Amino acid sequence: MREIVLDTETTGFDAEGADRIVEIGALELLNHLPTGNTFHVYINPERSMPKEAFDVHGLGDEFLADKPKFAEVAQGFIDFIGPDAKLVIHNAAFDMKFLNAELRRAGHATLPWARALDTLALARERFPGSPATLDALCRRFGVDNSGRELHGALLDSELLAEVYLELIGGRQPDLVLGGPSQDRDDKDAEGAVMRSRAKRPRPLPSRLSEDEARAHAEFVASLGEESLWARMSQG
Repeated sequence: MREIVLDTETTGFDAEGADRIVEIGALELLNHLPTGNTFHVYINPERSMPKEAFDVHGLGDEFLADKPKFAEVAQGFIDFIGPDAKLVIHNAAFDMKFLNAELRRAGHATLPWARALDTLALARERFPGSPATLDALCRRFGVDNSGRELHGALLDSELLAEVYLELIGGRQPDLVLGGPSQDRDDKDAEGAVMRSRAKRPRPLPSRLSEDEARAHAEFVASLGEESLWARMSQG
């Protein structure tokens, strides 16, 4: 069974109006295991970035100015998700609305809503009355989201994949996201699998506090010079 976990970043909330997608991140699961195949692209929205949206994802006008337009990446996205893979999305109505609006403008067929599996609805059904944001679910399941200072489509897809597998019954013991992709002919894929990722204009910072860093350094020092941690710190 093939599934695609995906996320988008946008300029706002009005998919049918002036707002556009500026980033798509997606990863492939096969029988609930990551294959290493990912799709990641930044997109020129052909409009200015509102401050409210910039504060969420940090993708500004200057960074996006030389990125491809949606019509230029649409076929690669379509090829990556394939004709029938289930699309695992948190708050699927938002992303599906934007993806279908962009596909329609680019002259492509839209995605059937039945393909979407909404992890937000799944979480609310499993934990009624509890917070169901991606961050809240990461905390509930012990998924490390320390790098999520700003939203990022591929990072959020990786986090969502782990959350999704917990929601449906627990992660596989050999689940490793973001690993090397399987051998694949780039020409045959027509650019669908993006192996090189553009550097974000604003890096996602560590959430490690000064107290935590200091406590870790003291702990490593207490282990002695021959400990593995000490040798790694020196090398």
